Amino acid sequence: MQIAIIGPGAVGTTIAYELQTSLLNVTLIGRSNKQITIKPANQTVEVSSIDDVTATFDVIIIAVKTHQLNHLIPKLHRLAHEETLFISAQNGYGLLPRLPFQHTYQAVVYISGQKSGNEVVHFRDYRLHVQKDAQTLHLKKLLDHSKIELVLEEHIEEKIWYKLLVNLGINSITALGHNTAQILKIKEVEQLCRNLLYEGQQVALSEGIKFSDSLIDDIMQIYAGYPDHMGTSMYYDVINSQPLEVEAIQGFIYSKARYYNLNTPHLNTVYALLLSHHSIAK
Repeated sequence: MQIAIIGPGAVGTTIAYELQTSLLNVTLIGRSNKQITIKPANQTVEVSSIDDVTATFDVIIIAVKTHQLNHLIPKLHRLAHEETLFISAQNGYGLLPRLPFQHTYQAVVYISGQKSGNEVVHFRDYRLHVQKDAQTLHLKKLLDHSKIELVLEEHIEEKIWYKLLVNLGINSITALGHNTAQILKIKEVEQLCRNLLYEGQQVALSEGIKFSDSLIDDIMQIYAGYPDHMGTSMYYDVINSQPLEVEAIQGFIYSKARYYNLNTPHLNTVYALLLSHHSIAK
């Protein structure tokens, strides 16, 4: 099986490296030919320029930033055949309708790391959740020989919304606060985070996704397990003056809140401020 991972960031490089240790025919693809060092393994991963790749792939894992997807799509056609599985290993939601292919899957990604220059530091986790069917069952059997854990879900929607809310809280406050996970030690920031999660939960409920009453405490407990120095992808994008994935996370939830006429004052404010960062970076 020929596997391509497109996007040599923290997530894409980690997936590619771990698959290459146990599988043949795994290619990491980016905008140019280069090498990336992944830590703490201190190993080199080769990146092939998408314009130079002539092979077609049975599985294509898309790990580019969400705002880069539209530019990438025209280049995907020559890398795929009719039965290619496309897995969107990206933050946020609402991206699959953009992919004009038959077999597309939204992955819920739990892989934390940081990219700086041509170096990726992996922090924690190797997990992808996808919808269960015959094709993903086959892929899971293949990936079971690697560290990458493919978790198959009977109903992926709840997992997608759960991760959306996880990203809504920690990504928003670290990006706007210009601080890593330690920002949650500030009592007022912790309360802001809880308010964001509550509003997001109400949006999810309107979409028919019912979480347990302990949802907010459960997510805050996840954050508590983050190392103080760990940032989020949106935090690093703000620090490096890069465009943000705001429309696929905060913007997606905001649009749903408007659709259902929900009162979400904290989300509205956070979304507006993140849009300001995004517009400047663009």
